Amino acid sequence: MIIQVSPQAEARLVEQLGDQPGLFKLFYDTDGCGCDGITVLLILNERDSDDVSIEAGSLPFVINKQQQIYFEPCLRLQSENNFPSFRLSSDSMIYGSNVKVHDLREAANVTSESKEWSVK
Repeated sequence: MIIQVSPQAEARLVEQLGDQPGLFKLFYDTDGCGCDGITVLLILNERDSDDVSIEAGSLPFVINKQQQIYFEPCLRLQSENNFPSFRLSSDSMIYGSNVKVHDLREAANVTSESKEWSVK
């Protein structure tokens, strides 16, 4: 799996990582959203045992191997000036034009599979 990250999106993601170590997880959230699901980017301290790497240039990206079925093998992540979220697309579809980043590094014992966080 590959994510082509635009230079502007990469700069914004690097800024969100800051000086702390972390990695980005592409996550398809279906819990409590009242719809089929939404795509989010999580910032985590470490990968889970079922995570696999995504090629994304210099950025550390992973995805749960079971969630790969929701996405095409080649994706594009873009951002715009003055818009707080990202656009994730492929050649054949848009996965989200309002993809948000949720930094979970401070939540010490919370993993992406945990039910203790939610997307708002």
